[in-house]
Amino acid sequence: MKTIGIIGYGNMGSAIAGNIKGPVLIFDQDKLKTKALIGAIKVASTAISLVEASDVIILAVKPQDLGLLLDMIKKSSAGTNKLFISIAAGVTSGYIEKTLGDARVIRAMPNVGAKIGKSMTCICKGNFATGQDLEIAREIFGNLGKVQDISEDLMDAATAISGSGPAYYFHLVGLYPEEYKNNHKAFHEDFISSLSKAAKGIGFDEKTAQFLSYWTIVYSDLLLKETGLNPEELKKQVMSKGGTTEAALEVLHRGGSLLDAAKAAVERAKALSRG
Repeated sequence: MKTIGIIGYGNMGSAIAGNIKGPVLIFDQDKLKTKALIGAIKVASTAISLVEASDVIILAVKPQDLGLLLDMIKKSSAGTNKLFISIAAGVTSGYIEKTLGDARVIRAMPNVGAKIGKSMTCICKGNFATGQDLEIAREIFGNLGKVQDISEDLMDAATAISGSGPAYYFHLVGLYPEEYKNNHKAFHEDFISSLSKAAKGIGFDEKTAQFLSYWTIVYSDLLLKETGLNPEELKKQVMSKGGTTEAALEVLHRGGSLLDAAKAAVERAKALSRG
């Protein structure tokens, strides 16, 4: 059984760790985040010792912290013949490959539903990753919900739909709470249909657009119900300052369509992209 190491134990890193079957190793610079961990999840003393002891390394640090981490791994030679799965938004597989040197890289984009083990995750493989590597990623994120293979040139579009999509839904639920409560089925289905049209408008084929939109919103609905948090609180959990979701929501606040919002998210993702 492969040992999976996760560097970064924030919201997403902890959600992934809590749903993985098999040996899991964690490292986070903030020791307070990991000091209470017991049982199957072990804590590594350093990022490099985690890489050395793991077969698969999930990079769950903030995008701005990834460059320094990759440099450390390269200098140590610990990352030789390892599979790296990056969930850092906007960082291309090419950027990681360039830094680590022909590394096997999978990019993954889980969403906020990972908090309850119900994420719509998009994955794509880099230049040196194999079909077996992609299968490993499918298995890992399959423990967190639904998984969709896409090409890397659609990763910014995935950011706009499955990544930011929950926030669009929470925004609308907050605007029309009575309609959501009293006509839930119609409200829910109309939104899925609109999000699917937006997904097609930014490059997805019809089948993929429907799949991403359906599960993004089904899981967002479950998140509302299971956490008991209000839509505004959940929306804030998706949104980061200056990020793709904020750009999309600005469009929605001005009365723009979901398609216009998704396009704004894609443009912001491209602007923030590294690689």
